[in-house]
Amino acid sequence: MNYSVRDIAKMIDHSLLRPNLTDEDVRSGCALAVKYDVASVCCAPSQVPLVRGLLQGSDVKVSTVIGFPHGYNTTETKVFEAERAMDDGATELDMVMNVSRLLSRDYEYAEKDVRAVCEAAHGRGAIVKVILENCYLTDALKEEGCRICERAGADFVKTSTGFGSGGATFADLRLMRRTVSARVRVKAAGGIRELDTALLCRELGVERFGCTTTAAVLDEAARRVAAGSADRA
Repeated sequence: MNYSVRDIAKMIDHSLLRPNLTDEDVRSGCALAVKYDVASVCCAPSQVPLVRGLLQGSDVKVSTVIGFPHGYNTTETKVFEAERAMDDGATELDMVMNVSRLLSRDYEYAEKDVRAVCEAAHGRGAIVKVILENCYLTDALKEEGCRICERAGADFVKTSTGFGSGGATFADLRLMRRTVSARVRVKAAGGIRELDTALLCRELGVERFGCTTTAAVLDEAARRVAAGSADRA
């Protein structure tokens, strides 16, 4: 398959989630996101109003995180976070599944937790990407987590927060893509730093990936197109 530079750009959620980022770092990150016309900027909940203003007039969406990074907030807290984030301008929510409840095989709790956020988001036109944090899960629990997400109405299943002990792997992406139906999309996060990795993710059916090296990935894509070697990049 062949991809344009824009195809790759619109796979990227440009990540601005490091806890030591200043407002100036966020401004610079948003300027970069607008320049490269990525899918979204994923920022901390407290930065959503700033990011919304910085992205106004662009085609870049505002995304933020819910229950981040461990997922063990109460469901009520996650729903409040989601509502506040949407009030502030977020249209995409990356929520962390309650990993502890999944590991405890309390599937009913895990599903109700995801469903509550999905219902709040979908009622206002926002989408939800549910982070499984695969580094803590067996393959069987990754599959169960994917099925829970689909039943609960998630728009995406996502590999990782980027703050756990591991990130996206090709094996996990294959597992997730085959476990959910075509209705649910797959997002990779953690370790997607180069164009070739992004292209491999795309071939595996990934439609979004979190990235902090956005400029390097897209500059390389543009170089390959200019060199005539990458209509596929």
